[in-house]
Amino acid sequence: MRQPLASDDLSPDSFWLDDPTHRAWLAMDTRRQFDFFRTSLAADGGFHVLGYDGVPLESRVQELHTTTRLVHSYALGRAAGEVNCEAMIDQGMAYLWSHHRDNAHGGYLWALDGSQIHDERKLAYGHVFVLLAGSSARMAGHPEADRLIDDVSEILDKHYWEDDHGLFADEWNRDWTPFSTYRGMNANMHGVEALLAAFEATGRDRYLNRAGRILNFFLRRMAPAHGFRLPEHYTKDWQVDPGYSGNPMFRPAGTTPGHSFELGRLMLQHWDLSGRPVNDAPAIARRVIETALTDAWDQQRGGLVYTLDFSGKHAIPSRYWWPVTEAIGALASLIKLERKSKDELWYRKLWDFADQYFVDHRHGGWFPEIDDEGEPARTQFMGKPDIYHSVQATLFPLTPGLSRAMDELGSSFAKSGT
Repeated sequence: MRQPLASDDLSPDSFWLDDPTHRAWLAMDTRRQFDFFRTSLAADGGFHVLGYDGVPLESRVQELHTTTRLVHSYALGRAAGEVNCEAMIDQGMAYLWSHHRDNAHGGYLWALDGSQIHDERKLAYGHVFVLLAGSSARMAGHPEADRLIDDVSEILDKHYWEDDHGLFADEWNRDWTPFSTYRGMNANMHGVEALLAAFEATGRDRYLNRAGRILNFFLRRMAPAHGFRLPEHYTKDWQVDPGYSGNPMFRPAGTTPGHSFELGRLMLQHWDLSGRPVNDAPAIARRVIETALTDAWDQQRGGLVYTLDFSGKHAIPSRYWWPVTEAIGALASLIKLERKSKDELWYRKLWDFADQYFVDHRHGGWFPEIDDEGEPARTQFMGKPDIYHSVQATLFPLTPGLSRAMDELGSSFAKSGT
């Protein structure tokens, strides 16, 4: 039986982050997600992509971000005290080294189909997720984590990091010949996520410093210059490319409010890990998050639209699960930092919507997209593509601080368990 989350369940003076009923619901849904995605484990190595009912789909194409996100997510689960996470972490770490890692040219291949290469591109987006997986696995005590961290860090240093700009380049062919001159925010945003995790895992300051440089470019330079909306696409010399329109799912034109939520939260995490210096980071993070919420909320249908134009007008009105999960994480961070009623109202509104439309109360996991009537749709995604976004939406509110705080997550999760 599902736990009701209607906004009128609690008095206006209370915050859901403090409420035992809400916290128990978060812990319960977290466990249901981990249970659902365990059938991803393939008998011959690697992972399956799962249908809505948890049955593996026929396709065995495995992309790098799928492998790495499962490792990362189950490492978070292990840190939280969830049982039976080791098999997922071990199999993912082994597959990264035996299949995604390119023994001929170095680096990590984007997609495999069984033992065959399906897509040989070398993407910064994928490589920073390798760093995230290795870092989370290290904090979960995996014996091969240091090998992976060191290997991918060397590749990122050699082929992607542009020190003059303080940013990551995007993509290469398999043999490291140029694939394009495209530069983008998405890989750098996830680069910040991975660099902060690597700092937490290893204590190496260079990871924290690089994350700060990326954040400075997007949130201190780009955001104020563009109405606190974040341009996604850039030329080789890191000038905004306002006319760029690539893949409508992964490189859509305009701005993507879901990424504003992520970068805002990551700026707060970086500020926290840096010792909470007296600076403008909290104010900038709040401005970016609030702008995205105001712009992207669909007043007629509810939920958050996928993309905006540069004036904040709705562009692609599709409603996916991941912007809602990222907004939840961003609001949880703001509430932990400072208790404001407007943040609590947004937090409740987002959870009400997620609980009604995205959480699969029958099978577990979250539906990735909904149609105009709020029913699960299948226009962009096969099945339920990953646990990564949705499990972080349930775990982030349970952590006591702004960083991932894996050493504190277990006790907090256990206290919230059902």
